[in-house]
Amino acid sequence: MKILQKEDPVLRKIALEVPIKDIQSKKIQSVIKKMSKILSTQDDGVAIAAPQIGESLRIFVVSGKVFTMKRGKDRKMHADADAQLLPDMIFINPKITKLSKKKQSMEEGCLSVRWLYGRVVRSEKATVHAYDEHGKAFTKGASGLLAQAFQHEIDHLDGILFIDKATDIEDLPPETAKNE
Repeated sequence: MKILQKEDPVLRKIALEVPIKDIQSKKIQSVIKKMSKILSTQDDGVAIAAPQIGESLRIFVVSGKVFTMKRGKDRKMHADADAQLLPDMIFINPKITKLSKKKQSMEEGCLSVRWLYGRVVRSEKATVHAYDEHGKAFTKGASGLLAQAFQHEIDHLDGILFIDKATDIEDLPPETAKNE
């Protein structure tokens, strides 16, 4: 199980909507499980979109650790090791229904664009309407890192990578990779 990198053509496709009747199918449930499992292996990852694992479907998963993430001295995100983890949030066929007019330039990275980081102008607040893993419709509003994740992941579903919008892009590989 691996995360596709920026050169993979599936990351540039507009992902397909999941028919509501198929949400509880074995295939879609398996994709969601796989996404959560892969995301759980990424210490600095807060969310993942289905295209990142090779599935061109309009699904993204946000890790419960999104609420515990802090930016470290290395400019990368790190979860608070002592924090109580909330369950992953599943977003199927998400649509942004509202964005704040107030925008901010935010540091951003991506599991499919290792180890590049840059600044992206995003709305400070975002509201998304989607379906959960049971096929139940819901609306979720967010600010800060979660609002940024909503916008980043929906970009993935539209074939857009953060580097298409970013400025001040830097390559910041982990220390262990630098020394190999």
